[in-house]
This record gives sequence, C-alpha cells and structure tokens, in this order.
Amino acid sequence: MTISDKIKSLQEQLPAGVQLVVVSKTQPVKEIVAAYDAGQRIFGENKVQELAEKKALLPDDIQWHMIGHLQTNKVKYIAPFVSLIQSVDSLKLLAEINKEAIKNGRIIDCLLEFHIASEESKFGLIIDNAREILLSDNYFAMRNVRICGVMGMASFVDDEAVVRAEFRFLANIFHQLKSEFFAGKEYFSEISMGMSIDYPLAIEEGSTMVRVGTAIFGERNYL
Repeated sequence: MTISDKIKSLQEQLPAGVQLVVVSKTQPVKEIVAAYDAGQRIFGENKVQELAEKKALLPDDIQWHMIGHLQTNKVKYIAPFVSLIQSVDSLKLLAEINKEAIKNGRIIDCLLEFHIASEESKFGLIIDNAREILLSDNYFAMRNVRICGVMGMASFVDDEAVVRAEFRFLANIFHQLKSEFFAGKEYFSEISMGMSIDYPLAIEEGSTMVRVGTAIFGERNYL
C-alpha cells in the first residue's frame, strides 16, 4: 500500500471525533508531501529543530503538533506557529510557553502529559502534579495558553491488558481534571493516546487523538 492508501484506510477506520496525527519525525519532506496530498493536515514532530525546518518547507495550512519532550529554551522556535504542544510536563514549561505566546500575540493550545507507562524513562506528570499546576497563582495569571486535555504513552509491551489499563487510567485522569478544573469548558476535550501498535485499544478506551507514524511510513531510519 502507498502512503496515500494507508492514510485513507486509517481515516476510514477512525470513529467520528478521533483525529489522526501523522508522526512525521525522521521522515523526508517528500514522504510528508505524499501524506499531505492524501488529505492529511495534522503532523506531529518530536524535535524542535526538525519541526522548524519542515515548517519552512511545507504548506502553511499544516497544523504542527509538538509531541516530544520540550525544553524551555526551545519554545521560542515553535511559538510563532505551533498548533498544539502535547508534551507539557511542568509549570516552568507552561510559563515559558505563555511568555513566548505573548511575544507572538497568540494563545497556544497545550496538553498536559502524564506518565502512565511502567517504563521509568517516560516523561510526564502524575495527577497531583497537575493539580498543583492548575491551582497555582502562576497558572491563574496566564492568559496566552489554553489547556485542551491530556496526553500519555502506554508501555511498549505485548500484554493487551496492561496497555488497556494504562489508557483507561489516562482517560480517568482526563475526567477528573474536567470535573475539578474545566467543567463547562468545551475546549478541554482531548485525550491524546494511542500509536501505531496500540491505537485501536486507545480508541476503545476513549482516545480523541491518535499519533501514528510507523503504520503509515514503515520503520524509521535513524541513521
């Protein structure tokens, strides 16, 4: 199947209300163009430099999502154009995004990233961290960021029960935060979970946004 065929097949599989974020990290521009020509408009990148370089070379109507770990000193490079930062894992980072958003006259949409996997190497908050952020005076003073939901990555294991439980855990976090802090806020609506190997499970557990790369482009070449 071509990239176009895979994009169209995925779009047909996804239920209404679930967005496809095509993970284009390490992919050359021509491959991204093939996905774009198939109608895809949302792409996710892990590294700021790669994201900025691709932004300059590709059509302006692409919505770029930052899905990788984001350092505060790199925010300024994507603040002028990024559509969604999915990987907010600290108050310090959120404050920096707010500062750069002010400079650019924008409100930047963000997701809070949670640690839901068994691997210690994964980044992310626990719910008590999130409550501390959302109750802080610093957060209350921010006017140029908008928290739209949550993001997480499940364990890279073959045990479906483990992965399903982790997705369910993230969905529960979303609903707790919605009830406690975002009741009546329609923009707080996103649960970004599920990748090439597990997105069907994620959708069953409430995902509204799946991040798929390998299933479209094949295994990445990191050389």
